[in-house]
Amino acid sequence: MPETGAERTIQPTGSVLAFDFGEKRIGVAIGTVLDEGLPGTARALTTISSEANDARFTAIAELINEWQPVRMLVGRPLNDDGSSHEMTARCERFANQLRGRFRLPVEYVDERFSSTEADANLRGQGLSWQKRKQQLDAEAACIILQSWFELLAIRHTNSHANAQIPA
Repeated sequence: MPETGAERTIQPTGSVLAFDFGEKRIGVAIGTVLDEGLPGTARALTTISSEANDARFTAIAELINEWQPVRMLVGRPLNDDGSSHEMTARCERFANQLRGRFRLPVEYVDERFSSTEADANLRGQGLSWQKRKQQLDAEAACIILQSWFELLAIRHTNSHANAQIPA
């Protein structure tokens, strides 16, 4: 499995776009990597509701132009046991298309249970089923980004702790 990027010790500072890929909708979230590779906050941004590739990539190009990300993340769906399934290959193909079209680093993030967690978060805000459905994919992308940020923070803390240990 490709590294998530959180395993690297140095991260470029700037915006990060995260995608929750689906056949009908793509949820998008935005966040920032701060100085010294520290993660900032993540927030749900939008949902791209189109099945046509041209429309999807036009919308993504507009987001990239607006936010100028230094990297992008794609949620990689897996079975509970960590094995791949049909949607895994589709998400990997989407990630490869992002890399090829936009020439930016694209990394995978395990997205198991992100939609379930997103629905629970939205339900906790008291949103109706219809409102939750409209926001679910963008919220799932936000959870994907937050989980990457958590890994980034752990790696950052560990790298600083290891640097403090005398030889």
